[in-house]
Amino acid sequence: MNRKLLTGTALALAAVSAIGIATFTTAETDSAAVTPAETTVPADRQMTIWRDPGCGCCDAYADYMEENGYHVTRIDDRDFDKRSIEAGVPEQGLGCHLAQVDGYYVSGLVPAEIVARLTTERPEITGITLPGMPMNAPGMGGKSGTLKTYAFAGDEVTVFSDE
Repeated sequence: MNRKLLTGTALALAAVSAIGIATFTTAETDSAAVTPAETTVPADRQMTIWRDPGCGCCDAYADYMEENGYHVTRIDDRDFDKRSIEAGVPEQGLGCHLAQVDGYYVSGLVPAEIVARLTTERPEITGITLPGMPMNAPGMGGKSGTLKTYAFAGDEVTVFSDE
């Protein structure tokens, strides 16, 4: 009788353990499917940057954007310039990296307040660019003075900001 009771108890414990492990594994898998950033950061604050892996100013710019409330995903891409042209950035207006935020492309070291204006005003453009690597831009020496940012859409290029 004790042997039957012991065997029954052992089987019951094994079944409960198996169910518990299966439940824990499923819960762990489900929670890993969505990252906290995806659930708490609005789209206009999520930024992906494609950059040359050897570019320190791109890391400094990403840090600057994070300090200004953006969640930044960095992707090493030695061909970011080709990606930029494919995205519609004018070849003569290439910045030192390409970013995407809330459906827009942002090329170069564009100040956070200009990116915020872009995603708030939502103009019918492909994106904006701050050509080259101006020494007074975020990611270089820090924002000081004026920076001219251009809007682009198809073949059209206009001044978006001169501040």
